[in-house]
Amino acid sequence: MSLTGVVLSSGRPVELRELRLSSTYGGLPDGYPCRPVNDLRVTDLLATARRAFPLSPVHLVPPARERPDQYAGALGPVELLPPVACVGAFRSAPVDPAHDPDLYRSSLTVVWFQPTPHVPTACDADVALRGIPWEELAEDYAL
Repeated sequence: MSLTGVVLSSGRPVELRELRLSSTYGGLPDGYPCRPVNDLRVTDLLATARRAFPLSPVHLVPPARERPDQYAGALGPVELLPPVACVGAFRSAPVDPAHDPDLYRSSLTVVWFQPTPHVPTACDADVALRGIPWEELAEDYAL
């Protein structure tokens, strides 16, 4: 059973099977949000996704990076990512047309950031999330 369904821009329906939400800056060590800190957060989140879903390819939806008008500190200017980090396990019909849709599915683990802690739906999923090139990134697996 899926949490929700999303229709990608390509028209492909995908099911969100599992969703993990976390605070983007929860546990931020001394310092402030800046490019080096954000790059480390993204790298750590990708590694976490690979460990959590080792049989699925992992894709990052590049996050929006906001630079409020503030003075730069020792690590450069303040740079903010959206406050909620997401790791979602998606599945859909097989990518390879030679695979029997009764025996195969395709999967992709997606990492993205969003402004609120809500489950994306077909009606309100972010444009970047809906724009995932599923056929290029997802891999088929046998049931």
